[in-house]
Amino acid sequence: MAFGGNQDRLMSEINVTPFVDVMLVLLIIFMVTAPMMIQGVDVSLPETAAEPLKTEEEPLTITVDKDGLVYINDLKVQVDFLQEKLRKILQGRKDPEVFFRGDQGVAYGIIVQVMSEIKEAGVVKLGMVTDPPPPEIEPK
Repeated sequence: MAFGGNQDRLMSEINVTPFVDVMLVLLIIFMVTAPMMIQGVDVSLPETAAEPLKTEEEPLTITVDKDGLVYINDLKVQVDFLQEKLRKILQGRKDPEVFFRGDQGVAYGIIVQVMSEIKEAGVVKLGMVTDPPPPEIEPK
């Protein structure tokens, strides 16, 4: 009896085309949704014409939003525990530097209280973050 040759044998190769198609679709989905996943604290900063500060390491940012809530980078913290948390965070840094972002609609008293807590935590350099003024349109 003669067998049908190679036609009855199982194919041992993997077809990667469907796998590549699925991976490309997932890549496109992640590329589209990744910018939407970046979150931060929404703050309306005052405008100034000051030059930006240059830093060597990743800066620590303290933010007070329009509702008076305080954040260390993106982590919400109560004002009562701000000084304690800052001391723990800044222990390993040789030159404690903090950037402060305060919403322009927040009461001055809250801003001063948070700045006082930052300074009492041992921060040597406290930088204020502002927005640059809009460029002036020159008449033609």
